[in-house]
Amino acid sequence: MNSKKIGAIIAAAVLSLSVMTACGNKEDSSKADKKSSTAAENSAADESETENVPVSQTHTNDTMTVTSAKDLVAKMTNGWNLGNTMDATGEGLGSEVSWLPLKVTTNKYMIDMLPEAGFNVLRIPVSWGNHIIDDKYTIDPAWMDRVQEIVNYGIDNGLYVILNTHHEEWYMPKPSEKDGDIEEIKAVWAQIADRFKGYDEHLIFEGLNEPRLRGEGAEWTGTSEAREIINEYEKAFVETVRASGGNNGDRCLMITGYAASSAYNNLSAIELPEDSDKLIISVHAYLPYSFALDTKGTDKYDPEDTAIPELFEHLNELFISKGIPVIVGEFGTMNKENTEDRVKCLEDYLAAAAKYDIPCVWWDNYARIGNGENFGLMNRADLEWYFPDLIETFKTYAEKDPASAE
Repeated sequence: MNSKKIGAIIAAAVLSLSVMTACGNKEDSSKADKKSSTAAENSAADESETENVPVSQTHTNDTMTVTSAKDLVAKMTNGWNLGNTMDATGEGLGSEVSWLPLKVTTNKYMIDMLPEAGFNVLRIPVSWGNHIIDDKYTIDPAWMDRVQEIVNYGIDNGLYVILNTHHEEWYMPKPSEKDGDIEEIKAVWAQIADRFKGYDEHLIFEGLNEPRLRGEGAEWTGTSEAREIINEYEKAFVETVRASGGNNGDRCLMITGYAASSAYNNLSAIELPEDSDKLIISVHAYLPYSFALDTKGTDKYDPEDTAIPELFEHLNELFISKGIPVIVGEFGTMNKENTEDRVKCLEDYLAAAAKYDIPCVWWDNYARIGNGENFGLMNRADLEWYFPDLIETFKTYAEKDPASAE
């Protein structure tokens, strides 16, 4: 077995054991330890042939099945975000667990759980700016290797994997910042694209995450000027990837509007940076807002609320009806001790999305209790699901033909 993967599992088990024992939950920590140990033993033989291959030398020349973005998206069911993990804004490899309530290192056994739970899309949010090591925007090689290890957990599981740039504090869509931002976007994406250019169509690049006027009054609403600059950022991203060689000339790419907002004015301002059938629109929509995202909002779901159907009607009008596919890259509802209402909301959300063949990717930040944004579904320490009823809903919609959802 690859020594780095063994290290990830051992670290996850040891850290989970120590934290849970401190809380007096010895039975749960023992279960996590046993599960991780058993999984490691069972997979050792399967990985013996590749244990000495550096991760940078994996997937260097996969066969690409060239397909349109529309056809690719049609093969997707539900998605799961590895949230608050590789997107944490600390420094060094330790940043991977710095935002997590339990310091569980990402491992392949977590990702193995996804297919059987109805997910065939893995989105890996990654922050790169805090891992740039010089004034030439060079990405720390150790960080790049770790990102690739996690990408491989998904790819080797047959999942569609979305890789992005996430909490990048350095891009600010203002005229005074535009040229420098574009220079850095090109430099960062040139390195990412080069490292992953051998991967097949299962790997999708998403250029930007919620680009916006951070800290300003129009941060989440946007301005016409900022929207236009973001279109220029996306153009720089696409051109950089296309020029990088390998399979990247035919790779499907995700394009994000201002703040990845679901507001009609922000969606309608998106300009596709190339004339091709390899582009996907990315949007984030935690709806209905008071129920799904507002920590002080209601814990009751109102099935008469129009926010969810209106979102998908707008996406259909602006994109789907024109042959441009869409992925809801982030959605979810916070845990307010209201599982029954959350299940009803999820059912309505997935049903509305299925009408237009739009896959939705749940934001899982491994947070379940407390006063914050508790979107956690996966118990990463025990390799279980916190809310089985929600998972059953995902499984139900994964098994359905999207065209049958009315």
